[in-house]
Amino acid sequence: MTVQTQTAQDIKKYAQLTNEPEWFTKMRYEAHQEVADLALPNFQKIKYHSWPINVTRKLSIGDHELNNEELATIQANVVQVGSKIIQHELPAEFKEKGVIICDWQTALQQHPELIKKYFMTEATKPTENRLNAEHVAHLTSGLLIYVPKNVVLKQPLTSYFFQDARVPQDYVHHLLLIADSGSELSYLENTGTIGSKASPANIIEEVIAEPDSHIKFASVDRLGENTTAYLNRRGYLKRNARIDWSMGMMNDCNIVGDFDSELVGEGSHAEVKVVAISTGDQVQGIDTRVTNYGKHSLGNILQHGVILARSSLIFNGIGHIVHGARGAEAQQESRVLMLSTKARGDANPILLIDDNDVVAGHAASVGRVDEQKMYYLMSRGLDKKTAERLVIRGFLGPVLSALPSKEVRQILADMIERKLVNGQQDE
Repeated sequence: MTVQTQTAQDIKKYAQLTNEPEWFTKMRYEAHQEVADLALPNFQKIKYHSWPINVTRKLSIGDHELNNEELATIQANVVQVGSKIIQHELPAEFKEKGVIICDWQTALQQHPELIKKYFMTEATKPTENRLNAEHVAHLTSGLLIYVPKNVVLKQPLTSYFFQDARVPQDYVHHLLLIADSGSELSYLENTGTIGSKASPANIIEEVIAEPDSHIKFASVDRLGENTTAYLNRRGYLKRNARIDWSMGMMNDCNIVGDFDSELVGEGSHAEVKVVAISTGDQVQGIDTRVTNYGKHSLGNILQHGVILARSSLIFNGIGHIVHGARGAEAQQESRVLMLSTKARGDANPILLIDDNDVVAGHAASVGRVDEQKMYYLMSRGLDKKTAERLVIRGFLGPVLSALPSKEVRQILADMIERKLVNGQQDE
């Protein structure tokens, strides 16, 4: 099948159909013109350049009918399928305190000042690499979240984002989450796929933490097996800001996860926790970086992953303390457990230290299931697959128990069980 690639005329047509502001359409044109000259980002030991990961199709409004019965049981504040918001129910507290939550087209029309100030200006740039440029040129789906100054939200915000793969189309989605000075927010995000057509997904999520703000960001990612995905989450933390990342990579597809936290402000703090399970023939490459720019900034990375069948899982953990970040601390731990002789796993610790008077450390391991533990469990009447799942739960326990949200822990525990059962069937 021949895929029709996007042209400048296609961008103009889409902008007219959606009544897009001229200034944003100009950004699309500029990114579109740069694509051919930009390289794909490189991540150590993650070999994805031959994947069908590039988004090239013409921009589409995505007006396909939905079967709402499939989504009727979902309990969330925001549910978005493709570019369509099909559920938008916010707590009264959010409305009373001036919190802004809207889809991308509404954000461009009603809140251009926030988009112009924050959209790919600090956490990442439109022409940082080819995937970023493709993202800007093809962006059709997204959500803006803005928490005003000194607003502390007691209730969490929950969202579901679904790639619409009922027809072959690129999924290009952007989250822009801004916590203004002194604000606090707990956010739970779910990503998934409806349909089974082979399609690429290009997702960039920018989380901006202004001074003295605190964001708890939890995600459960479950993109479908016929997707090829680039998932880029960027945190940009200013003075005394904090982001607690809790990410469950439960995808069934080949995916590159690019998770960066930029600690630009003095006293800024990022906690990054990742749980991943790879099954079947899939490849998950996860590149997690924390860069300390600010003095006395603190960045911790904790990653545990499990590999079944013929799949691959690569963890890169990168702690970078730049010159001038005195008193900074960077710690990381990446561990991979393999349940198959055909599986491939890597845990790569990387420390880059450019200043003195800092604290840094790392731990990494790749290993197989402890046979003594398996023997002990099976000697008490458990079959091999059940015993394996118990050992795996124990292996992932240190990360799950460190997650700040009981709800997230339960969601991830349920997803882990599903992935393990399905993964064992593939062996």
